[in-house]
Amino acid sequence: MIDNDKSNCHDLKISDSRRLTGPNLFWNKAGAILDIECSNNNTDKVIKLWKGHCRSLLDALGWKDEEIRTRIYDGGASLVISAPIDCLYAATEVTEAAFAMTIKELEGTTTVSIDDHLPLLLKEINSEINPALIALQKAAALHDVKFLSDDDEISLGYGKTTQLYAVDKLPKPEDIDWAAITDIPVAMVTGTNGKSTTVRLASSVVKAAGLRCGITSTDYIRVGDEILDTGDYSGPGGARTLLRHPKSEVALLEVARGGMLRRGLGINQATTVVVTNVAEDHLGEYGINTLEDMVETKFTVRQVINNQQDLILNADDAGCVNFAKTLDNKIVWFSWFNNNTTVLEHLKNGGSACFVENGEIIYQSDKSKQPIIAVQDIPITFSGAAKHNVHNALAVTAMCRAMGFDTNTIAQGLKDFKSTPENNPGRGNLFEFDGIKAIADFAHNEHGLSLMAETIKNMPAKRRLVMMGQAGDRTDDLIKGLVKSALKSNPDMLLICEMETHLRGRKPGEIPKLIEKYALSFGIKPDQIMHASDTIDGTKKALNWSESGDVLLLLALTNRNQIIDLLNKQSD
Repeated sequence: MIDNDKSNCHDLKISDSRRLTGPNLFWNKAGAILDIECSNNNTDKVIKLWKGHCRSLLDALGWKDEEIRTRIYDGGASLVISAPIDCLYAATEVTEAAFAMTIKELEGTTTVSIDDHLPLLLKEINSEINPALIALQKAAALHDVKFLSDDDEISLGYGKTTQLYAVDKLPKPEDIDWAAITDIPVAMVTGTNGKSTTVRLASSVVKAAGLRCGITSTDYIRVGDEILDTGDYSGPGGARTLLRHPKSEVALLEVARGGMLRRGLGINQATTVVVTNVAEDHLGEYGINTLEDMVETKFTVRQVINNQQDLILNADDAGCVNFAKTLDNKIVWFSWFNNNTTVLEHLKNGGSACFVENGEIIYQSDKSKQPIIAVQDIPITFSGAAKHNVHNALAVTAMCRAMGFDTNTIAQGLKDFKSTPENNPGRGNLFEFDGIKAIADFAHNEHGLSLMAETIKNMPAKRRLVMMGQAGDRTDDLIKGLVKSALKSNPDMLLICEMETHLRGRKPGEIPKLIEKYALSFGIKPDQIMHASDTIDGTKKALNWSESGDVLLLLALTNRNQIIDLLNKQSD
């Protein structure tokens, strides 16, 4: 490893060094990545030197077929190599050794030799190398059998026929009954918002088909009705766990940005993938600084399908539409509108799309139209008021078609699913009591909040209330955007909550004052603002304020379970 205190030549510094264990932003294979900070104007020179030293090291190590790629961004660069899956720790040492050689050359060292690094690198490779693992990987590809690996285990196949082995006790390829290993349908879903709901809604379709569905999400990993574990399982580890589970008959994988950037995708092959939408959220991490960067990141999921499998995209999302122009995938578009220009052009050219026409979801392939279900018959759309959930239903329809489910089964699954705290915690959970409608939601970014604000604006209401708070690590501009989004609902009351457990460097009361300041600047009157000490207190005040005919949007960023308990008691 490089000592960063000694690598400040020309303001150069390593910010991260890590393995990429699966398909990633750069390609559909494993490797290693070195993220560097480079604040001067010598980035091109640094990259040129690094690539040269890296190539010399790879060739000397016998990795002549491994590739090198780089990516420049504001303030730094990513330096990437591909590598055998059994030597990824050694691969990170290669990237760092090449960087150390670059530093020396920039410092004017007269002799920069790979001999200073080869012995240590060879030792690391020899400690990791696993010929039996590589042999099984190659044999699986030859027999068209799915192959997954991690530090401890490798597996062949998905679902009930999965064969699992410890990495240090691997069988010979000739001892495997390859014909006995089968596959299951797999879908991957990513995007800024809607991932969890899309996966859970699709699982209702799978259940309607009489199959046991496995899902991964940011809340839990579940097979059928059994929750295997709670927590964030939207990364590669969750995907592998689910696909290795013997009771999984269909797998729906939520894929978050963080996991893709840190380690890559957990699998190499899927049946279909979905990108729900892309918005400005979590920018500034891993060199992803712009919306365009984030779009490219989300489209990493396309690495696990071939050009004959459906890439399902949002035709109402400009980022998706623009990025798709660079691809040669088989795309299925979805849209709120049957006259969306992207959809019309796509259908004209013989493609497939899913859209709303006369209040009904339609799947069209070339000139053949198939009605699926009326929007008002899908509970999570709130009779069409929740337009974002109409989008999710469209995506699910296209995804389930790609996995082979028939029209009646899709319609039944969409009709059966209700966004209850049990089915879809914190995502549009609707409670009705005493003529009041209260929605608990976890919308935490500007895009998601805007969608929920528009939802309650579209719902018939005597009065509307929005309860919101925010964590202290959000910038003032970001909080301003969140307030602007919340006010799209034209609320009669804005209830502002302190979030003491999420001050994150701010002073108590600072964020609520900031929210109030922006709300007033956008036209809210002082008598339309209430304050609460936390979200539980806020929920109680919202319930006391409300009367028959009102609609409440309660943004449960903290104390979600307690808020749901309070609302359940009102509904009993």
